Amino acid sequence: MPFITILVEDNKTISETLVPALEELANARVVAIATTASGARQAVERWRGQWHLMVVDLFLAAGSGLEVLQAVRQRNPGQHVFVLSNYATPDMRRRCLAQGADAVFDKSTELDAFFDHCMGLPDPQA
Repeated sequence: MPFITILVEDNKTISETLVPALEELANARVVAIATTASGARQAVERWRGQWHLMVVDLFLAAGSGLEVLQAVRQRNPGQHVFVLSNYATPDMRRRCLAQGADAVFDKSTELDAFFDHCMGLPDPQA
């Protein structure tokens, strides 16, 4: 069973690259792409209790990834949130983890680790 995935990313080029990679490499089915924090909250509401993975960028067209993390801080144990950003500084990593992110990855240097973590998630049917 594929991972029901919500992508929160405002860069269309990155989304267009990331979606097929997630589907091929991580058995993900991207059901929503949000470009703003409010759009992410709407996607979470629409897929409440059904999504397994959320991939969040920190800088969005409106709002921030930190707002999104706060909105999904209380979630089911089988729901995972990974931050994927160009701004994964040590301080920002600490802030994201403190806001409830399960892991933080730098887009430019840690894509392999990001996909490894995605592939290592437990089967959603288990």
